[in-house]
Amino acid sequence: MRLVLLAGLLAGPALAQAVDNSTAATGARAAENAVRGASDAFGTSIGRETIGLYNAGNVRGFSPTAAGNVRIDGLYFDQVWGLNPRLRRATTIRVGLSALGSPFPAPTGIVDYAFRKPGDDAALSVLGALNQWGNAALELDANLPVAKGLSMAAGAAQFDDRFYNATRASFWQVSLAARYAPSDAVEILPFLARSEGFDQTGPIFLPAGEGLPPRLPRRLFKGPEWARYRGVAFNAGVLGTWRPGPGWEVRAGLFRSLFDDARGFANLITDVAADGRGNQLVIADPPVKFASTSGELRLTRTIIDGPRTHRIHASLRARAGDRRFDGSDFIDLGATSIFAPTRAPPPRLEFSEQQKDRVRQIIAGIAWEARWPGVGELSLGVQTTDYAKRIGLPSLAPVVTDASPLLYNATLAVELTPRLIAYAGTVTGLEESGIAPGNAANRNEALPAIRTRQHDAGLRWAISGDVRLVAGLFDVRKPYFNLDAGNHFDALGEVINRGIELSVSGAVTSRFSMVAGSVLLWPRVTGAGVALGRVGDQPVGAISRRIELNLDWRPPLLDGLGVDLAISHRSPEVATVSAQTRIPARTLVDLGARYSFRLAGQSALLRLQVENLTDLQGFELQGAGAYDLIPGRRVGGYLTIDF
Repeated sequence: MRLVLLAGLLAGPALAQAVDNSTAATGARAAENAVRGASDAFGTSIGRETIGLYNAGNVRGFSPTAAGNVRIDGLYFDQVWGLNPRLRRATTIRVGLSALGSPFPAPTGIVDYAFRKPGDDAALSVLGALNQWGNAALELDANLPVAKGLSMAAGAAQFDDRFYNATRASFWQVSLAARYAPSDAVEILPFLARSEGFDQTGPIFLPAGEGLPPRLPRRLFKGPEWARYRGVAFNAGVLGTWRPGPGWEVRAGLFRSLFDDARGFANLITDVAADGRGNQLVIADPPVKFASTSGELRLTRTIIDGPRTHRIHASLRARAGDRRFDGSDFIDLGATSIFAPTRAPPPRLEFSEQQKDRVRQIIAGIAWEARWPGVGELSLGVQTTDYAKRIGLPSLAPVVTDASPLLYNATLAVELTPRLIAYAGTVTGLEESGIAPGNAANRNEALPAIRTRQHDAGLRWAISGDVRLVAGLFDVRKPYFNLDAGNHFDALGEVINRGIELSVSGAVTSRFSMVAGSVLLWPRVTGAGVALGRVGDQPVGAISRRIELNLDWRPPLLDGLGVDLAISHRSPEVATVSAQTRIPARTLVDLGARYSFRLAGQSALLRLQVENLTDLQGFELQGAGAYDLIPGRRVGGYLTIDF
């Protein structure tokens, strides 16, 4: 019992994936339930449901996606466009102890996509969704065995979306995947996916000086009508596993990810006054393309040494990314009111020369993991990287950024009692810092790579067989990028995020499950800008307190019925570089129900949900001093049928 419990407590991504292979699989989508499927409160997405303290855009105050810390079944993926739900059955945020088992963790955490493998049985999942705003969606996922060891999967979806600001979007996505497994030792998974659509460009509000904008209108289209995004996104790749002999495993992934935007816009309402008056500026982009080829080759040797298990990983990762951007045209539509629609004829757009950036990176690493049931686990890794970025106008000499740091990671977990584990770790990284936001003078510019580091420690306690508590401390440090006095998005100092995170999750009873989490953050900006009073001592977007509570209850009065409640609270959010303006604290409540039943002999799920139950008004931060509004109350649902 003691060995089984420790294995569960220290389980890394490989074990978690093996336990959860049926989650969101084609033909089993009617059983999707993020609350019952989550192993902690740090971030889980299953199908249409996302819960937890963190997500792909925010872990401990930073974005793991912008940093380049995305994986597909644990293998390195330089994401330009996210893997769509036709190909991913779940997304897990791996941070703290949950990152143990990932040979090369990252300071910003890891976004790990679990690939939806084609199964051995014929299956079809159909999902139709609708809400009170008129949003409609149809999702189809099919699985077809072709021969022994060979199966195919296909998916398609069409979305017609209407949003809180009365903008509309329409897009479709298709995917195709195969699984070839002629023996237990070999598995090959090729895939491709494409999506295309358009999206009306909603406004972003920038008040004059410090302070928040006035109460923003809902369900008002603040055009212009011609400012419509249109683009294509594409992902393709292959995953492979080969076990040539006992204790040996070779895993490989090769991926191509891109988006090709035919047109894009930023719709800015600037200098917004208390009465809603301001000026409207539309920024039009010429065709923009960003493409990356990436992958990883990993050799793992497993050695059994009595009660101890050693795993040695040798990894080679690489990426080649190319981006075309800039050359935008600025259309000044003049004075306006945020409470009145915009009617302006389409202008003749004049674009200037575009910049290009080129990134080439190779990362070689070796890691060692040792697991000793009843004692603990140790993970050590070292990586060397060769990074080169070239950016600038084709007619000028490029700006050059090169880096070749030596990176390391170390994590130790010790079993204090059969139910209690203590862990501590440190990791360094070379990460991307994203791109400049739409309201910056260097809009869309790819920023240089940055050195990052993290220290964390904590405890994991198995309260019962199914309920687990994780409590941790962390210290993450990175260069701080934001708008300077000239509205240029650049490095302004260093940001230090120190915090405490807590997670309690699991099935309290056979009918009642919970996922609860909290993070307390003490963010601080240092550097010459702070000392001179040009930059506030807290970073834009800092939220010092966040609480997430998700409950799922199956009342005994009707088999198949479930009721769920989600409460999300966060403290005031720093909204400007000076840190003088903050978005007020808010608490959002979602209430839902699900009913599992048989329809014509097939498994079916009817899901209903009321989001923002109290119809709370508020702002969503879109960058330093830039705001949008949060959606109001929304009622919707969907029906899933598995064949």
